[in-house]
Amino acid sequence: MVTYKQSGVDIDESNLAKKKLKEHVKSTFTSNVLTGIGSFGALYSFDKDKFKNPVLVSSSDGVGTKIKLALMSGKFDTIGQDLVNHCVNDIAVMGAKPLFFLDYIALGKMDSDAVEQIVKGLSVACKENGCSLIGGETAEMPGLYKIGDFDLAGFIVGAVEKDNIIDGHDVKMGDSIIGLHSTGLQTNGYSLANKIFFEMSDYKLDDRPDELQGKSLGEALMAVHSSFLKPISQIMDKGIAIKGMAHITGGGLVENIPRILPKGLNAKIDLNSWEIPAIFKLIKRLGNVPDDDMFRTLNMGIGLVMIVAREDEAKVVAELHDLGVQNSVIGKIVKGKQQVVIK
Repeated sequence: MVTYKQSGVDIDESNLAKKKLKEHVKSTFTSNVLTGIGSFGALYSFDKDKFKNPVLVSSSDGVGTKIKLALMSGKFDTIGQDLVNHCVNDIAVMGAKPLFFLDYIALGKMDSDAVEQIVKGLSVACKENGCSLIGGETAEMPGLYKIGDFDLAGFIVGAVEKDNIIDGHDVKMGDSIIGLHSTGLQTNGYSLANKIFFEMSDYKLDDRPDELQGKSLGEALMAVHSSFLKPISQIMDKGIAIKGMAHITGGGLVENIPRILPKGLNAKIDLNSWEIPAIFKLIKRLGNVPDDDMFRTLNMGIGLVMIVAREDEAKVVAELHDLGVQNSVIGKIVKGKQQVVIK
């Protein structure tokens, strides 16, 4: 006789995890959430009175091999914040504000403490971004994942007025490109970083390379992916037109900015316009990584790009300064073939 538990799935531990995370999830609920925890589906009442012509905007993503650092450190809460903020940014660049979020956690063996910490991080970031964590799935799959391994994905839905959708269609020659600084790698490029630091160089998370000026490698690599929703919203609410935005994720500046460039235009980026953070310089030095690969893999210190009219540049920079958001004017729009030129 073989029980489900003997096959590797522990229902009791799964139920314990659900019990632990319940209060974290409920803390994100607003009056729009019509179901409690445990329903087959989540009900969300859309407040259509806040919009004249609403458009729903959705996205899904993961945190990649940054998960390996959570496993190495035993710290699981910030990985949840990374996921929510990443997804929030992906819809915010289109002008949308988040409504609700769902998560998916898959594990080799259920660990209620780790799952609680992940969901705690999800809940913290959901509250910070004004969205509700209304559902999710936690799957124990012992034949597919090794014991101790897990994966994490998120799904977000937001809304924007149809007339306020930002997609880059009116970007023109001479427009300014403003880069909002990142906290570090955000959630991309960790396969490269992990290989260089932990396979090629045998570093430990507690090590403090000279380049990091007293900060540990773990602190630099696990810095939480910033949400840029607040500065985007404040600039839009002030009536300042943002023509296009790009969240600098996988593909870096080189592959993300072209997604919002009209035909016949290039983004000319001045490499000397911002200080590339030490963690990227360390990756390049230890791995002898070519410049082209660095800029196609990593954000290089720029977490999000805004394109605005030249005459609005100073106003946007001032708003970002008032919010304490570090930024640099990193380039301008010129004639070209929907490419990014970095010099």
